[in-house]
Amino acid sequence: MKASKKNAPQNNYDERSLKGTFASVLVVAAIIVVMWAGVFALYMARV
Repeated sequence: MKASKKNAPQNNYDERSLKGTFASVLVVAAIIVVMWAGVFALYMARV
């Protein structure tokens, strides 16, 4: 019984990893949206 508790995966590490991944995805998405908005504004100014 003690060995099975010792081999159980720790969820704290997984949750931190997923939170970091989610934050990174949000940052990349924000950069893409800002770049798209800038290009669209430039297009609208020239049209």
